[in-house]
Amino acid sequence: MTHWIIPDWPAPRHIRAATTLRTGGFSRAKFNSLNPADHVQDNLEDVLKNRQQIKQMLALPSEPVWLQQTHSVDVMCADQYNQVLVADASYTHKKNIVCTVLTADCLPLLLCDARGTTVAAIHGGWRGLLNGIVENAVAKMPDTELLVWLGPAIGPQCFEVGQDVYAAFVNKSGQFAGAFTPQSGDKYLADIYQIARILLNNAGVQKIYGGQFCTVSEIERFFSYRRDGQTGRMATLIWME
Repeated sequence: MTHWIIPDWPAPRHIRAATTLRTGGFSRAKFNSLNPADHVQDNLEDVLKNRQQIKQMLALPSEPVWLQQTHSVDVMCADQYNQVLVADASYTHKKNIVCTVLTADCLPLLLCDARGTTVAAIHGGWRGLLNGIVENAVAKMPDTELLVWLGPAIGPQCFEVGQDVYAAFVNKSGQFAGAFTPQSGDKYLADIYQIARILLNNAGVQKIYGGQFCTVSEIERFFSYRRDGQTGRMATLIWME
């Protein structure tokens, strides 16, 4: 049994990437079991064991660059991994640096260029997507053809939002209207994958893969904040060999 997903995308062979599942780790109770997040009130000893487990099972070339995520639009160079990076995306031009984001319903996006000279990982909550995290990360990439993989996030049948979220996106661009399905009582179902595709297309990115998961409904595989409240996180990682 594998405890991770390998992206199905035509990235260059030396580009390695994965998303961890919730299985195969040491955390107990609501965090069971492979939770690498140290900010969710899990037992820190278990978290550190999980991080070591991830490094071993994915044969990582170095420690993942763990971000302090704040739903911002800040993108940092992962080479500065000797300090805490407060950001919601990271990128690198160097080999063996592991860009990493943590999610449990938000959308993880992995980027690389067609020649495999640069990689990036984005934490895409709706606020970050609305405010420009995708555009900011794409701007750090080479000005050549880009490939993007959309990792496990809340699915379009489960992501209920209010009128405020709908209005914020539609006011940004009428393109986003099609990503929302009206429900009763000023509620909408939002398709975070479609929102991301629109943003990427507008940023000039056409080669987009993944986007078929649902963290809420796939209980055995994924942590979900929307479903469980206090819970663990999946790690989505990318690096160049």
